[in-house]
Amino acid sequence: MRANPSSLAARRKRLAACWAHGRPAVMGVLNCTPDSFSDGGRYLSAQAAFDHAVKMLAGGADIIDVGGESTRPGAPPVPAAEEIHRVLPVIAELRRRHPDAVLSVDTSKAAVADEALAAGADLINDVTAGRDPAMLRLAADRSAGLILMHMRGTPRTMQSETAYTHVVAEVHAGLSERARSALDAGLPPELVWLDPGIGFGKDDAGNLALLAALPDLASLGHPVVVGPSRKSFIGRLTGAGVEDRLPGTLAALQPALACPRAVVRVHEPSAAVQYLQMAMLIASAR
Repeated sequence: MRANPSSLAARRKRLAACWAHGRPAVMGVLNCTPDSFSDGGRYLSAQAAFDHAVKMLAGGADIIDVGGESTRPGAPPVPAAEEIHRVLPVIAELRRRHPDAVLSVDTSKAAVADEALAAGADLINDVTAGRDPAMLRLAADRSAGLILMHMRGTPRTMQSETAYTHVVAEVHAGLSERARSALDAGLPPELVWLDPGIGFGKDDAGNLALLAALPDLASLGHPVVVGPSRKSFIGRLTGAGVEDRLPGTLAALQPALACPRAVVRVHEPSAAVQYLQMAMLIASAR
C-alpha cells in the first residue's frame, strides 16, 4: 500500500501545528524485537505490538517508531528479511486502522525502509545517518522524512569509541555533513531531522553535554530528535534500574523545550506529554 499523498500532507501538517504551539512532538518507541535493552520480547507478536502502539497513541504520542532490530550496545545485526517480517504487519495494520497516525520505521537498511514506506510509514529513523547512499536516495524518491542519528561504528562496537576532543562540536559537525548529503540527494530541509545519538558511542559527560547543547543543534536549521529514554547513562548517574528511569528520562527532555522543532523519543509517551505540558505552562506563567 502506497501512502496517500494528501493523507501524508495532513499528518505532517499536524506535526507542524504541534511545533507552532511550542511543544516538542512525542515519539513512542515500539520495539518488535526479542533483545531490546528495556522491553525486548514484550511486543514481538504483531498483535501485542499493535495493541501497545494504540495505547501510546491514546496516551498522546504524535509518532510511533516501529523497530525490528535492537540497537542496544553490543547488539548483533538482524537480516533484512527478519526485520521486515517483524515490522511490516504492525505498520500495515496501524496505517489501516489509524490513518491519521504518523508512523516511523527504525532501520538502517534501505530494503527494510522501502517495504515499510510502501506499507504506510512516513519517516525513516536511521541510526547510521544514511551511511548507505541508497537510504538517502530512497527517502528523496519517496518524499519521506529521514532522521539522521550520530553514531560511531555500529551498535556492536560503538561503546569502544566514546573519546572526543570536543564532543558537541564534533557531533554537530558530523550531523551537519550528513544533512548536506541528504540535501544533495534531493531531500528538502524540513524532511531531514537530526539526532545527536544520546547513549550511542558517548560517555556520561558527553551525553550530558549534548543534551545541554540541544538548542545549538537546532540552529543548523533542521528539526531535532532526542532519545534519552531509559538509557544506561541515567542508571549510572542516578543508580536507577531500567524500569525506574522515568524521572531521569523526563528531566533529560527539558532541553528540547528550547528547540523550535523538536521530537522526543520515549517509551512512555503519556508521561512525556504531561511533563511537557506542565513545563510549558510554567514557562508561560513567568
